[in-house]
Amino acid sequence: MKLKLERNEDRLFGKILMEQAKDCPHRPFLVTESSSTSFAEAEEQTNRLAAGLAELGVTRGDRVVLLLANRPELVLLTLATNKLSAVWVPINADYRGEWLLEAISGSKPTVIVTEQKFVPRLQEIQDRLPSAQIVLIGDSEDTALPIAATYQQLLAKQPLTPDYSNQNYGDTSAILWTSGTTGKSKGVLQSYNAWIRAIVDGASIQYDSAEDDICYCALPLYNAGAWITCVYRALIDGITLVIEDKFSVSEYWHRINRFGATQTFGIGAMGSFLMNAPESPEDANNTLRKAFIVPIAPDIWKSFEQRFNLELISSGMGMSECMMIMNQLECPASTPTYALGRPVADIDVKLCDDDGNEVTAGEPGEICIRPKKPHTIFSGYFDNPEGTAAAFRGDWFLSGDMARMDPETGIYFFTDRKKDAVRFAGRNISTLEVESVARRHPEVADVAAFGIPSKEIDSEDELKLNVIRATGSDLSAEQICQFINDRAPYFFVPRYLDFVEELPYTPTQKVQKFELRKRGNSDNTWDLQASDFKVKR
Repeated sequence: MKLKLERNEDRLFGKILMEQAKDCPHRPFLVTESSSTSFAEAEEQTNRLAAGLAELGVTRGDRVVLLLANRPELVLLTLATNKLSAVWVPINADYRGEWLLEAISGSKPTVIVTEQKFVPRLQEIQDRLPSAQIVLIGDSEDTALPIAATYQQLLAKQPLTPDYSNQNYGDTSAILWTSGTTGKSKGVLQSYNAWIRAIVDGASIQYDSAEDDICYCALPLYNAGAWITCVYRALIDGITLVIEDKFSVSEYWHRINRFGATQTFGIGAMGSFLMNAPESPEDANNTLRKAFIVPIAPDIWKSFEQRFNLELISSGMGMSECMMIMNQLECPASTPTYALGRPVADIDVKLCDDDGNEVTAGEPGEICIRPKKPHTIFSGYFDNPEGTAAAFRGDWFLSGDMARMDPETGIYFFTDRKKDAVRFAGRNISTLEVESVARRHPEVADVAAFGIPSKEIDSEDELKLNVIRATGSDLSAEQICQFINDRAPYFFVPRYLDFVEELPYTPTQKVQKFELRKRGNSDNTWDLQASDFKVKR
């Protein structure tokens, strides 16, 4: 049964599972290649897990860290944790070493739940881990970690009866750690309602599920988008969720058909990989009906739909701090697929310059958000009051994203991350757009565009590119500048350029541009003004 959740007191994940267990007890909820858990079984198992976590000392407001791969146990543990009014914290499964230590320590956990494959990573940092009870999925006999209990031992407890009388839809449900692309990672405090509004008033409407729909999730479950579009949406819509360990291009359509999946969500790279795979007469012969892939290049949108015989859901905007900001639900059909859309009903949006002044329609500005209702956006950054304060100007949250609004339609379009945009000669240059042009060169393997402080004007930056050449290439700075000059506005040609062997990536393969800005220029940096290259305007 698709729940509307019109009453605030019903916007609790434990209550939602309880309702679905009554309404469709035998319907599969969580499915993998080797297991199937119905809504009724999920209700009983989470009550048992909650009893086991309580015995380990978990109580209201405590953090339960989940260092797990994609698996049903992860979902069940989030629900069990919330039944105790505690907070779950998913850790990026790609983290190791200092990244892993910082994420765990920064969460100040009462309990850490992990599985065998991650034990060696924890052992590497064992002497620096915070004091916490460790729960292991699997056999604990062969590990040197101090295991307090196994998952099966928790599951063997007598089920508790959750008390929802002291829970509020504005209570913190989870902490999501940002990826750290623009600076130090921050723990985003998510209320129940922060998740649920994005589903009930957004994703659920866009997917328009029927009871027989099956959602397929191959996106890592430390990603907020996976929970909004797949996991918790399946819970609220009362449909089956297939949890896959990882995304595979070669096996993707076989797996979709294996489970009879009708819906999915993915990031833009997944769509590109699928389109780049060799075409087959069987491409259109699959069970998918709707897919939400963001962002997907506008020029392949229609061909993707036609090739794979499905409907793509239009774009929008959300982020960890505000999971639904804009979408195209109230936009005309002629709206470009790549547009952010219009602001949703429960928030105000304005575009501002660096001084907080609203920009003229059509000009790029930072997206600033003000909630109209309680518990609409995040509740701050965990254990970081300075970071929380810096994220606001009065009542307005500063998103760090840049957009422009079409003055005729009122539709918004993304331009860049604010810290990644370069302001020079009174012009805001989107590094995203610069990179998109440079990447078209066949001898560019990867590129990062960013700003270097101007020597002449303190408030402005010069554009710089760090370029990784393709294997065997001897591409020159002049050649790539000519390539850009021929295909883009003249001001996309960089002032500085370095050829590098690697870029500083996060474990999620996002470039840390703040690190590049900090490094600045090198002795080998190519300088446009010291070269013979002439920019054609």
